[in-house]
Amino acid sequence: MHIRIISGKYKSRRITAPKNLPIRPTTDRAKEALFNILNNLFDIRNLKVLDLFTGSGSIAYEFASRGCKNIHAVDRNYPVVKFVTKTAKDFDFPIKVIKKDSLKFLEKTTDTYDLIFADPPYNLDQDIQKQMIDTIFKRQLLNEGGYFILEHHDLINFEQHPHFDFAKKYGKSVFSFFK
Repeated sequence: MHIRIISGKYKSRRITAPKNLPIRPTTDRAKEALFNILNNLFDIRNLKVLDLFTGSGSIAYEFASRGCKNIHAVDRNYPVVKFVTKTAKDFDFPIKVIKKDSLKFLEKTTDTYDLIFADPPYNLDQDIQKQMIDTIFKRQLLNEGGYFILEHHDLINFEQHPHFDFAKKYGKSVFSFFK
């Protein structure tokens, strides 16, 4: 599986992920659209970013290529952690890779972030996804003006959540923004 970096220092570079990784990377089209939104909201270089369920690391690499210097990537799968760690080292990306269940990480971390991104498996129960949103806001894990972005299947809708701000749909994927 090939992962393409869309923009920044490593624009158009391809990273090949091992075939055995249990991942579903964000499509290039959706990733490009997401970063167009983020470029209008933030100076990416100054963000502290948390990438939950990092999978291939595609989102973390995109932040790093665009100059973000403080990225945490969390995944519980050892081969994923090993691959993202090696890729970050090979490209000299400032990504701290953490092997932990993403939901447990949210319950324990003492860090706060400007942007939290999560791309859980699409079959993750909607109630667990809602619990993740609630945990982020209950534990005040976002810095002032920060966003939590959840990538999820278009069959799920979070518009009634009190922290919901807006959503963008790309194919079967939706990015829901919470603040």
